[in-house]
Amino acid sequence: MPRPNTGQAADQTRIAVRKAVIRLVPLLGLLYFVNYLDRVNIGFAGPSGMKADLGLTQTAFGLASGLFFLGYVLFEVPSNLALHRFGARRWIARIVLSWGVIATAMAFVPNETVLYGLRIALGVAEAGFFPGIILYLTYWIPQAQRARIVALFMAAVPISTALGATVSGLVIQYGDGVFGLAGWRFMFLVEGVPSLLLAVVTWCCLTDRPERAAWLTPGERTALADTLAAERDSMERAERWTMRRVFTHPRILGLALADTGIVYGLYALTFFLPTIIKGFEERYGVHYSIVQRGLINAVPYLIAAVAMVWWGRWSGRLGNPGLRVALPAFAGGLAIPVALYLGNPFAAMAAVTVCTVGVLCALSAFWALPGGFLAGAAAAGGIAFINSIANSGGFAAPYVTGWLGDRTGGHHLGMWVVGGCLIAAAAGILVLFRNYRTSSRIDC
Repeated sequence: MPRPNTGQAADQTRIAVRKAVIRLVPLLGLLYFVNYLDRVNIGFAGPSGMKADLGLTQTAFGLASGLFFLGYVLFEVPSNLALHRFGARRWIARIVLSWGVIATAMAFVPNETVLYGLRIALGVAEAGFFPGIILYLTYWIPQAQRARIVALFMAAVPISTALGATVSGLVIQYGDGVFGLAGWRFMFLVEGVPSLLLAVVTWCCLTDRPERAAWLTPGERTALADTLAAERDSMERAERWTMRRVFTHPRILGLALADTGIVYGLYALTFFLPTIIKGFEERYGVHYSIVQRGLINAVPYLIAAVAMVWWGRWSGRLGNPGLRVALPAFAGGLAIPVALYLGNPFAAMAAVTVCTVGVLCALSAFWALPGGFLAGAAAAGGIAFINSIANSGGFAAPYVTGWLGDRTGGHHLGMWVVGGCLIAAAAGILVLFRNYRTSSRIDC
């Protein structure tokens, strides 16, 4: 049985966690930065020549953006179970290498059909990466610190989108004609290569579990491993989770549906915000270069990156973890439809920023929840299952938003749908946690 974590062991655990955060989280954040950029940079390519060169309608572009999630959802649970079985170092390095190859191949896409195929293949390659990292953090970070560390890791999402918008704009504008490629093609090439290099870094630098960490002292390894083992034992004694039960329990399904609404909002914004900003030119009588559009797109995400870290620290005072997710999701849901009815681009971007902050704070707070009651193989399957169901929202969001844009000639209705999904997610989380007590698990 694990030894109680008191006195010197508690001090060694704190030191071990701090060392783990310093060593692992920057690498994981960098991987997620590149991962997210390779997933969503089609959003920057679309209004910068890709749609015109390949003859894509708004609906076709939305479909191509969303098809990523078809392959992603189908292979996510098996991939996470493989990570749990074979170890994070080997499996994450494999994921990074395969998505890097496909992301680089996007530079040479010849037509709409091949684009669809590559987007599906990219989803298959990336399947299991994000839930795998969330699972991996449960191997290293005790529950009390996990929400804050997840927020630090997930800050890579807004940073990736913010820097990605600026960098992608610069690469598209100044890389046009390099190697005979259009600017958007050169962007895919430049942003795909780092993944290939990071696969090698991952293989060399990632450590599977505390017991194998040569960079911890023997006492630190033992103290941290005992703390995490005690948490797993406590969860397993409280409730037994078979894989069949994981996939059918109302608690898991409720979390998956709530996350679907949040993810819908995230990807509708991610894929169509550059197009919406471009639409400001006609609506408000202004003109932006590709780089200026990238800089404007970056503003909401830079603010969200700071807000996520702050929310991860401050929201613990709320007690009920459901409120940590529901409050920002509700604020984001109210803000986004308003953005398209404001009288100037500054006010509109302020509302978009509130929505972006709300979506990303809700998302980072959400992913601290499953590890609070799942452990071992149940955690591997449950986290991946929640994420795979939620990413159906990732498929639906760009497709539905594009389809509504084609049918109505604008983005107003699409953004109302985004707002409704976020408010529904907030309501669902509040219902799921309605009987939560600080000393108890989730009551459904």
